[in-house]
Amino acid sequence: MSSQLTPTARVILGMLRLGARTGYEIKQAIDVSTRFFWSASYGQIYPELHRLQERGLVRAEPDPRGAVRRISYELTEAGQGALHEWLTDGGLHTFELRDEGLLRFFFGDLLSRDEVVQNLRAQQAFCDHVLEQFRGIEPQAKTGFVDETQVYPYLALTYGIELISWMRDWCERTAAQIERGELPSTDG
Repeated sequence: MSSQLTPTARVILGMLRLGARTGYEIKQAIDVSTRFFWSASYGQIYPELHRLQERGLVRAEPDPRGAVRRISYELTEAGQGALHEWLTDGGLHTFELRDEGLLRFFFGDLLSRDEVVQNLRAQQAFCDHVLEQFRGIEPQAKTGFVDETQVYPYLALTYGIELISWMRDWCERTAAQIERGELPSTDG
């Protein structure tokens, strides 16, 4: 069952299990947690919630707030089972790193050396910005995502801090190497 779920569906099931109830709450939870490694837009969340409901994995109930129409969702037993199956599946998992800075670097042969270095310095500054954001949410992450007993969102954040720190340092080292003219040879 879980292998038939999209990555967005998996994120939604997880966020529902952690306590989010509406599409809006799911999006807000993603934006302060998983968006740094797995994001989802409203345009993905709402259609996926409908598909999950059609498959019997979530239950929907009208939950108006004054004049605002709102629907709350909760996992069904089948939804909890599908989430658990995915979380414990020992098979291969999707790895996707979307990094526009790295993509620009890949096409560096189309630029001057100075332009490549400028892009690397911009990527380094971007990493500094992301690290600042991560450090800003770190105190909140230490107290749990939904409640203080949760430790794994914080540990995932430390993974992100270490990864972005490494990326930042790599950009700095590589820019300096290129500036010194120490490019690897492409000759066999």
